[in-house]
Amino acid sequence: MDYQEVFAAFEAAADPQQAVEMSAYMRDQFAFLGIKTPQRKALAKDFLKAVRKAEQVNWGFIDACWKRPEREFQYLALDYLHAMEKKLTVKDIPRIKRLATTKSWWDTVDNLDTVVGGIALNYPEVNKILLAWSTDDNFWLRRLAIDHQLSRKEQTDTQLLQQILVNNLGQTEFFITKAMGWALRAYSKIDPGWVGAFIDAHSDQMAPLSIREASKYL
Repeated sequence: MDYQEVFAAFEAAADPQQAVEMSAYMRDQFAFLGIKTPQRKALAKDFLKAVRKAEQVNWGFIDACWKRPEREFQYLALDYLHAMEKKLTVKDIPRIKRLATTKSWWDTVDNLDTVVGGIALNYPEVNKILLAWSTDDNFWLRRLAIDHQLSRKEQTDTQLLQQILVNNLGQTEFFITKAMGWALRAYSKIDPGWVGAFIDAHSDQMAPLSIREASKYL
């Protein structure tokens, strides 16, 4: 099955009524075919199983998905990236940056957290890029930098996490303050003392939302 067959399968499964509801949920920022997640994954299952055998990431396919107006195609590209995570390298970071800054919203950007986090874990030189993203004018890149270690647990680079969070103190953008809270909350499951100390040291510069989210398990 090539990706054109998957595209055709998606189009055949379109549900116009469901599409309206899905678009409304996303504040009508994107068009939808009306395919819910379980059905989308079922339609793409054989394709994604086959592509795992490829040696390289097919960025032509990802670009084709990103050019389509319907949001399900961007989700398909993200599912593909997760399937190919072990084959991603530092050279893919500029392309991932483009995905994060094009057709941006939380549903796609947050899906890139573990993708970027996995690359950075394997290629520590990516940390410098993430530090740069943490001060970028594009707040979606900031959010991605803040939350790229969400699934790291004991492998969390606390020095990097702290610097990225400090770089975003005083921010008022909802998607940034929420992300900061999430990053701290995730690590509080591993080291609540570290998180508590960070909050104590910076509470005067942290948004109430960040503190509330970060303190959930303290």
